[in-house]
Amino acid sequence: MIDLSVIIPAYNEEKRIGLTLQKTCEFLAQRSWNYEIIAVDDGSRDQTVRVIKEMALERDAIRVFQNGRNRGKGFSVRHGLEMARGRFIGFMDADYKTDIKALDEVMMQLENRAEVVIGDRTLQTTEILARRSVLREFGSGAFKNLLRFLMGIRDYADTQCGFKFFREQIMRQVFALQKVDGYMFDVEILLILGRMNCEVEKLPVVWSYDNDSRFNLISGTMKNLFELATIRWRHRGSQYK
Repeated sequence: MIDLSVIIPAYNEEKRIGLTLQKTCEFLAQRSWNYEIIAVDDGSRDQTVRVIKEMALERDAIRVFQNGRNRGKGFSVRHGLEMARGRFIGFMDADYKTDIKALDEVMMQLENRAEVVIGDRTLQTTEILARRSVLREFGSGAFKNLLRFLMGIRDYADTQCGFKFFREQIMRQVFALQKVDGYMFDVEILLILGRMNCEVEKLPVVWSYDNDSRFNLISGTMKNLFELATIRWRHRGSQYK
């Protein structure tokens, strides 16, 4: 029986995925959990797949899957979930913004019957090692207000932290309803969890902003707004059990 499945979606991450896998493996090797790391390449155009496969040759716990073409982060996490075998399953970012040590608290809460545990960078005891630019901080605040008024999501000050873990059954139920392929999939899963009346535990993390962002302010914003509108339309009035 595998205790923990960690899904890592990756797109053009040749410079950072190696460090992420190394730190994750080193951390998990010191714990008593049986685990697997599921790296999902999202149609990368660089050497991301080569780096992952080289590390997988050295570490049996790493499993590699490919989307074939660029489909989006949400699609990649769903793909990884299809292959996951753990009692607890979750995902983290390929660029190692969130320190893996937060998994100790995640696993303790999941073992103590928590249904979902997510990282929250707004909590008082979160440690921010490198902050975002003033422009991105402003954009983040505007995004929170948009979620509050457009989506009705008021319980989450941080929807986008890429560090979320679930009991297996809960995650499969949520992702059977989750359809958005892009970055706004986090918003969709939190909306679904709210409609399911699931309790979501939030925990502080050690987080570092990476200036190597490939987010295009104009096209990326338009795509995100379209995904949010799609989410609102798809789940309008729905209640899930």
